[in-house]
Amino acid sequence: MTDAGAALERPVVLVGMMGAGKSTVGRRVAVKLGRPFADTDALIEAREGQSIAELFATRGEPAFRDLEAAALRELVLGPELLVLATGGGAVVRPANRALLREHATVVWLRASAGVLAHRVRQDGSRPLLADDPRAAIDRLLGEREPWYREVADHVVDVDHVDKRDVIAAVVAAATGNTVDPRTPTESGAPS
Repeated sequence: MTDAGAALERPVVLVGMMGAGKSTVGRRVAVKLGRPFADTDALIEAREGQSIAELFATRGEPAFRDLEAAALRELVLGPELLVLATGGGAVVRPANRALLREHATVVWLRASAGVLAHRVRQDGSRPLLADDPRAAIDRLLGEREPWYREVADHVVDVDHVDKRDVIAAVVAAATGNTVDPRTPTESGAPS
């Protein structure tokens, strides 16, 4: 776990399941913190010229996880203090978890399986959802929750919480403060 001073000197990394809002929240947090934003999945897709679903189909999950680990390492250890959204499975490899614990301020955007199932599209872009998205989400959440907990310096619950409040809670965590994500932002004005 990081202290307030260390939190300011580290990249802010958002972890959580697909559909938790990592990319959407991350972009807004980056603006508020005056930091660049990056997304491991977007970087991989741009470099490889294929979608994540295509990479899974043509190269398989182990090859994708290799690309993901390399992108995560590059972005976390890079020269800029980023706000980084990871893919939902970035925590499956022990080396990735060690990297995050040692070099980042990690915020877990925690969502229930029901909310996640409602949020994710069944358009073929999520290769691990297969034919029964709800069952897949339940299984993946069960596997990954201990790993999210292991790396998280902060946990922000996102179920039925206004996005502005989630963003405020992540900004507070990134700056070494704590905020109840269910508490309205101070100004109450749209962000």
